[in-house]
Amino acid sequence: MLEHGGGLRAAAARYGIALGDWLDLSTGINPHGWPVPPVPPTVWQRLPELDDGLETTAVAYYGTPQVLPVAGSQAAIQALPRLRKPGRIGVLQPSYAEHAHAWRGAGHQLELLPPDQLEAAADRLDALVLVNPNNPTGQRFDPALLLEWRARLAERGGWLVVDEAFMDATPEQSLTIQMGLPGLIVLRSLGKFFGLAGARVGFALAEPELRERLQEALGPWPVSGPSRWMATQALADRDWQARTRLWLEQVGKRLADLLRRQRLPVAGGTGLFQWVPMPEADFWQDALARRGILVRRFNDPPGLRFGLPGAESHWRRLELALTGVRAERLR
Repeated sequence: MLEHGGGLRAAAARYGIALGDWLDLSTGINPHGWPVPPVPPTVWQRLPELDDGLETTAVAYYGTPQVLPVAGSQAAIQALPRLRKPGRIGVLQPSYAEHAHAWRGAGHQLELLPPDQLEAAADRLDALVLVNPNNPTGQRFDPALLLEWRARLAERGGWLVVDEAFMDATPEQSLTIQMGLPGLIVLRSLGKFFGLAGARVGFALAEPELRERLQEALGPWPVSGPSRWMATQALADRDWQARTRLWLEQVGKRLADLLRRQRLPVAGGTGLFQWVPMPEADFWQDALARRGILVRRFNDPPGLRFGLPGAESHWRRLELALTGVRAERLR
């Protein structure tokens, strides 16, 4: 199992700090997620039904009928590599590590590619996999360029797989309206923008034949009834979505400004996180953890990803902790 954000209980045990005394900034999940109302009791008592409105609402939200609900985008990440015979797969590096892990585990030959090598690699790959905006760097890829790569890959029966887990704040940059093109696969999730990571709801968007194969691989009822009900309500709540997009635009900049005031080398991010590459990432993560603040550390390249504080007291706590860590480092 690969390391991910979260892991708050393990951190509490390691540092001897009570679970409730932590500020968890390690996940990139919206700290003010969609407010879940009480789930009707009947939803718990029946198997999930395909005519419950989820697919219809998702079609309206994503602007395409090419949608397949999955148990979080992670389910599709693990299943897709097994729908192709072993081949040469390019995966953006650095990026969400589960992509490379899944393709390697299915017997494919991997090329881990920095962003400036993706263009040249498109003509020799059987599939190209990337995250847009990228996690953890926040780098964005021009949709027109991605569609050009898709066309070159599709000429040889190849795939372009684009993980858009952090795209909901900027839907105008998404490829979802291009769905149905051969070889284009887009993955979406309700875990980040909507703050519903625990519901395990995502969508695989692809042409019909591939969606059918993926659905067959995942089996019946991949998403629970309560999760389907919550996702339907959240995707339909356009007022909350509009307010949240405006708020994330503001607080994403606020977090970047806070980190820069602490002389940290912010190199990119989204409304939900900021990326700070630094050779001293181990020291900073440990020093913050000793102060009850959990951030995500990456090794290649070394750096930290900071998620959003929620309450005003959390913003102040982060700023004071960073000031303390910097002073500790200079001693």
